[in-house]
Amino acid sequence: MANTTFSAVVKAADLLAEATRTGVACPPVRELFDDGGDLETAYAVQQLNVRRGLDAGRRIVGRKIGLTSTAVQRQLGVGRPDFGALFADMAVPDGGRVAGGRLLQPRVEAEVALVIGRDLPHRECTVVDVVRGVDFALPALEIVDSRVRGWDISLVDTVADNASCGLYVLGATPVPLTAVDLRAVTMSMTRNGGTVSEGTGADCLDGPLNAAVWLASALAERGDPLRAGDLVLTGALGPMTPAEPGDVFEARISGLGAAQVRFATEGDAR
Repeated sequence: MANTTFSAVVKAADLLAEATRTGVACPPVRELFDDGGDLETAYAVQQLNVRRGLDAGRRIVGRKIGLTSTAVQRQLGVGRPDFGALFADMAVPDGGRVAGGRLLQPRVEAEVALVIGRDLPHRECTVVDVVRGVDFALPALEIVDSRVRGWDISLVDTVADNASCGLYVLGATPVPLTAVDLRAVTMSMTRNGGTVSEGTGADCLDGPLNAAVWLASALAERGDPLRAGDLVLTGALGPMTPAEPGDVFEARISGLGAAQVRFATEGDAR
């Protein structure tokens, strides 16, 4: 990597980290790179801030796949999946509360989560590998967040920003893959009791297992494969919805159950 590019990578990582620290969103980081940057440069930014998190004592528990739903791709104007790191401190208990001001620009989407039971080291991972490697599935809510002002993002921006990771909520009952057809599941997500997003398993890269195959192959190619015990958020089953203080979201996914979260009002200490 050229010195000028490395300098821009560090500056982009610093901008995103400062936005997280202050709660004030930053301009698009693509503007720091010639021609808007490329995917490898964006992942270099992501990895720098991931490494900083690890150095600060945070713990990675898995990965998220982003941009698997064509509805979300249309919302953000991008056209391919990406991935980011999930840290233990991003977890919110099922039915739990997101403190006021914890996130900058939260949006909520419903997903299928997978817990990996054996390593997936192959660069050309197959569905068979994933089926054999998954211990169980869970319903999940991902609370995505962008450190980039106004969600003015390209693929480079969201990848650099750890795939717009925020927080996540997992349902409480593990379901083995033998008990559910993940491609056929239906999802309905409500906000304050009203339906705001619907979809099916097939809306996630034609099935959450296909999304997991893509992720496992991509990570193995980078020398950092999925390992036993990892959590994988496979991607949105429908459009994401902005969250406001006081909102309560619940996602129900057939065959898997439900997950719920509420957003506290500013100053709510309960």
